[in-house]
Amino acid sequence: MHPEANLLDWPPLIKGRLIRRYKRFLADILLDTGESITAHCANSGAMTHCSEAGRPVWVAHEPGPKRKLSYTWYLIEMKESLVGVHTQIPNRLVSLAIEKGYIPELSGYEKIKREVRANNSRIDILLSDSTKKDCFVEVKNCTQIINGLAAFPDAVTTRGKRHMEELAILTENGKRAVVFFLVQREDARGFSPAETIDPAYAKALRLAADCGVEILCYDVRMNLKGLRMHRALPVFL
Repeated sequence: MHPEANLLDWPPLIKGRLIRRYKRFLADILLDTGESITAHCANSGAMTHCSEAGRPVWVAHEPGPKRKLSYTWYLIEMKESLVGVHTQIPNRLVSLAIEKGYIPELSGYEKIKREVRANNSRIDILLSDSTKKDCFVEVKNCTQIINGLAAFPDAVTTRGKRHMEELAILTENGKRAVVFFLVQREDARGFSPAETIDPAYAKALRLAADCGVEILCYDVRMNLKGLRMHRALPVFL
């Protein structure tokens, strides 16, 4: 792959400005055409560092018979970087990058399967190979920057804490388990759990690491056409 080529393309994007984001999944936006719309915000987090009113945003027109809102919010331009707000993008990007062999830590597996049941949770990716033990990968979308570090979560997440506990159990049962933080912005110099926001999650992440769960963090390079995996970031626990 050419180093500047996007691995995942956005749908055709329309520019506007964010008026407000509310009720978690709704965003009022004034398009550059002058039309006011309400877009679907596919992000249940607090989005404290990527939902500032007045910022340029990009949405896609994606109508469908089962959709109440025909627009989807994908990007916001913050001071230092574009930020991807759509939480389904990381799973797709990481899966593609694994298939292409662009993540050395997760290369060499014969099969990749998405959304698999493991114990009492659903894990994002299962990598399997006849010569290796199964590898379960949980992907987390990270948009928050605190003191130059990507930080997860941006709101208390009991579900995320449970995922860490489930991954720890998998390692204790002889499996390989990885939590993969995908930073959908370009201005992070590393990763650290957001201790001040959710100390229980930070503790669960450290305990999982002590049990053998691997912690990976990559950032991206993105533009208004799409995005690609960029580099591994250092993790500070």
